[in-house]
Amino acid sequence: MIFQFIINGLITGILYSLMAVGFAVVYNTTHIFHIASAGVYTAAAYCFFYVSRTLGAPFWLGALAALALAALLNTLCEWVVYRPFAKRNASSNTVMIASIGLLTIFINVTAILFGNETKIIDNSIRPVLRMGTLILSQPQIFQFVFGIVALAGFAVFLQFSSFGLKARALGNNRVLYDVFGFDSGATRTGVFAIGGLFLGAASCLSAYDVGMSPHTGMPILINALVAMIVGGTGRYTACIAGGILLGVLQALVVWKFAANWQPAVTFLLLLIFLFLRPRGLFGIKKRIV
Repeated sequence: MIFQFIINGLITGILYSLMAVGFAVVYNTTHIFHIASAGVYTAAAYCFFYVSRTLGAPFWLGALAALALAALLNTLCEWVVYRPFAKRNASSNTVMIASIGLLTIFINVTAILFGNETKIIDNSIRPVLRMGTLILSQPQIFQFVFGIVALAGFAVFLQFSSFGLKARALGNNRVLYDVFGFDSGATRTGVFAIGGLFLGAASCLSAYDVGMSPHTGMPILINALVAMIVGGTGRYTACIAGGILLGVLQALVVWKFAANWQPAVTFLLLLIFLFLRPRGLFGIKKRIV
C-alpha cells in the first residue's frame, strides 16, 4: 500500500516540478516573481478543453494549441508589462503587484468566457495498468512519461545549449551581460517562452486527469513555489528535486493521516527550510558584501 502512495506522490511531484520549472526559469533569470504564471497555467488548461472538447479536435492537437497559447501569453506578460517596468527601473514590489493584477485579469476573463464551474476534458472510463498491487491510471502514465521526458530535456538543453549559458549569465549579472554586448531583451523573451511551455505542459497533464476551474492555477503555483524554495533558488533544475520531494511527502501525509493535512505539512516544510536552510537543498550560497 505504501508503495502505491509513493508512486502517486512521485507523479504529483513531477507535475509540481513542471510548474516550478516554468516559474523558476523566469525568476532565476529575470528575478521577477511571476505570479501571473498561475493565470497562464489556467488559460492553457481551458485552451486544451476548448480545442479538444468544444471543437472536437484530437487531444494531441489541443495540447499543442495549449502549449502555444501558454508560451504566447507568458511572452506577452514580458513585452506588455514587465519590460516597460524594467526600462523605468521599477522596484520588484511594483512588478510583483503588477503580476498579481495580471493574474486577476486572467482569472476573471476565464470565468467570463467559460463560467466558474469545473470543466472535465474526458469523463470516460480510462484503462489502468496493474503491476501486482500497484495501479496506474492512463493520465498518471502520461504524466510520468511526458513529465520525465520534458524535465530531462530541459536539463540537457540548459546545460549544453548556448541559450542555456546566456540565461544563466543574465541571471547572474544583468549589467555585465549588457556590457559584453548580448541582447538581454531577446534572452528574456526566450526565457518567458520556455517558461510558458512548461506551464502549459503541467496544465494539460493535470487538466486531462482532474479537470480545471478558473481558480485552479493558484494552488499548484503555491506548491511550485515551495518546490523551488526547497530545491534551491539560483539553480534552474534544483526545483525538480524540490517538487518530487514535496509530492512524495504529501502522499505520505495522505497515507498516514488525511488529505486535509497536506497544506499544513507543505508550509511546515517551507518554514523549516526558510529558518534552517534558506538557500534550499541545492541552492547557491550568496556572499553578502
